[in-house]
Amino acid sequence: MKKFLLFIATVSIIVACSTNAVTGRKQLALFGEATLQQQALTEYQTFLSQNKVVNSGANKDAEMVKRVGNRIAKAITDYYTQKGLANELNGYKWEFNLVDSKEVNAWCMPGGKVVVYTGLLGITQNEAALAVVMGHEITHAVAHHGNERMSQGALAQGLEIVGNIATANNPKYNDLFNNIFAPTAQIAVLLPNSRNQEYEADHFGLNFAAMAGYNPNEAIAFWQRMAAASNGQKPPEFLSTHPADENRIARLKEFMPEALGYYKPVGK
Repeated sequence: MKKFLLFIATVSIIVACSTNAVTGRKQLALFGEATLQQQALTEYQTFLSQNKVVNSGANKDAEMVKRVGNRIAKAITDYYTQKGLANELNGYKWEFNLVDSKEVNAWCMPGGKVVVYTGLLGITQNEAALAVVMGHEITHAVAHHGNERMSQGALAQGLEIVGNIATANNPKYNDLFNNIFAPTAQIAVLLPNSRNQEYEADHFGLNFAAMAGYNPNEAIAFWQRMAAASNGQKPPEFLSTHPADENRIARLKEFMPEALGYYKPVGK
């Protein structure tokens, strides 16, 4: 019982919610951003050392990735500065790299460490669509989605431990708890939260791409191509961390008027 109470007290102390400065949404954040950035830097350097990085000095696609990334980073920095939120980007040292891989993927770690896979470029097909994807991934980082997901997972794991302790003396209830809690927590809490983060990244990523001078309308065609490329091989939305393609496209259309308000073509 003492261990149980100590655990409850510890959870009560460390559980904290913060309001994201840009999205305005309250988030669970149990980990320090500086710590996550340092961990991300280590993981990023390890990843680059173990994969084939395309030289931007000799490859137009790699140069494009850096160009798009730098424009979006500048747009975000300007936006945060105008809102008096420049300190939210403390520790950000942007890096943009193209990695030779058939995988259709891109990601951004805390601190602005970005990777785009060559396999993605066959679906983006143009610079504006690439900007939409990179804006989306960068939003995950600046909106602290990684911290939030880790915190939600840690909290769910903590609650599972508490439940197991509380039912330890009753095997029947312990088995029932484990059979119900884990899938329920995943489907009812963690997966919907992940999908909400995806919509948030779509929303603000679209804005950031537009601020950088890229036509946000390219997002619709890109996700239509992504849907076609998947050939329907996706789990039902309620079992997925990502929204269904048709739902995502519908939401992007809702976000579009706001993004177009920020859009000013590059060079104009």
